[in-house]
Amino acid sequence: MDIENYSAQRKIDPTRGRFLGDGTPNDGNRVEIGPTLLAIREWEQAGLKFPNLETMQEYRWKRLVDHINSRDYGGLLLFDPLNIRYATNSTNMQLWNTHNPFRAVLVCSDGHVVMWEYKKAMFLAEFNPLVKEIRTGASFFYFAAGDAEDSRADIFAHQVLDLVKERVGNNRRLAVDKIMVSGLRALERCGFEIFNGEEVTEKARSIKGNDEILAMRCANHACESSVKAMEDAVRPGMTEDEIWSVLHAENIKRGGEWIETRLLATGPRTNPWFQECGPRRLQNNEILAFDTDLVGCYGICIDISRTWWIGDQKPPQEMIDAMRHACEHIMHNIELLKPGTPFEEITFKGHKLDPIYQKQKYGVMMHGVGLCDEWPSISYPDNYLKGAFDYTIQPGMVMCAEALVSPEGGTFSIKLEDQVLVTESGPENLTTYPFDSSLMGQPT
Repeated sequence: MDIENYSAQRKIDPTRGRFLGDGTPNDGNRVEIGPTLLAIREWEQAGLKFPNLETMQEYRWKRLVDHINSRDYGGLLLFDPLNIRYATNSTNMQLWNTHNPFRAVLVCSDGHVVMWEYKKAMFLAEFNPLVKEIRTGASFFYFAAGDAEDSRADIFAHQVLDLVKERVGNNRRLAVDKIMVSGLRALERCGFEIFNGEEVTEKARSIKGNDEILAMRCANHACESSVKAMEDAVRPGMTEDEIWSVLHAENIKRGGEWIETRLLATGPRTNPWFQECGPRRLQNNEILAFDTDLVGCYGICIDISRTWWIGDQKPPQEMIDAMRHACEHIMHNIELLKPGTPFEEITFKGHKLDPIYQKQKYGVMMHGVGLCDEWPSISYPDNYLKGAFDYTIQPGMVMCAEALVSPEGGTFSIKLEDQVLVTESGPENLTTYPFDSSLMGQPT
């Protein structure tokens, strides 16, 4: 055997040593999901700095522990796979796990982390220095447990009770994010007082650390590279599904993970918005709009939208006017993202869409983003609910500014969305993908 050649084949990047730029093993057989060589080389060519994943994970763990203790909870019990990812950076069949909760993580107030993993895949968490114990037995959803769900849930709940007693003493105040009914009742029978774990995790996740921001910049570059490949591939006659498949493929090629929706539509199917892509064929001189909703490299969500004109003629003036209106909407609202600004102020000082676009405007003006679309949600004035979001913009938040300019009874919609980092000095738009020049009325 050629030992040197074999060693190079096992590496993600044969030009490197044992570790990649993000501090992870340079091993093509590693268990954690990570960027591919294609993405790594594109980031290096773009001059991007790599995150240190160990530092990023320690930051996230500390955020959770601090939030647990500030509420005087004994621990935080997680079932949501994205919250488990945040707490441990561990993944296992993420989409399947969203509707079959077979994994759980307990973060105790003293920082001790315990994971319940699928019994055949406990090795997936062994690499993680923050996970101190790996167990099994968190599967008490009906498909897996059948009519024994209550007894399975009781066994699990008593494990949690024993752990809390051992680690934090008599504190029975437990935050839980998403749990089956049988599990909730079993915990209550054990004497736990249950609190909303989503409130804990959403607040913790809302402020990104330095390495999370570096990871997001890399993920954004990979997403925009994938979007460019999709735009280059678009031709009249392609179905919406064929166009959308390019984005999926390019995302996976770079180490991305999945796309949460199928929001790509063409021509008259763009109005009303929210029709997901299908077999319709794009015609010459038509509009194409999409929303990435993309979970990309490092599990980071890049949620951007663009609308393109596909054709050899000039777009109708009403589309150009709508596109410019959408751009004005986004740019005005982004400027409001300054530290200390109340969410309520953004709601009522935001850009006002013309009356013809009001009925079909987007559901929110802005929303947070990290591992997915996250807290907070900033509404338009007519959907404002006093007391629901009485908070302020903070440095480290990342917000998606939305624009849906969709004329009521019309034949098209303009969908735009940019992802924006809040810095100490104000907003930094992370999205660099250009607006369509034809729809902006610019010469091509």
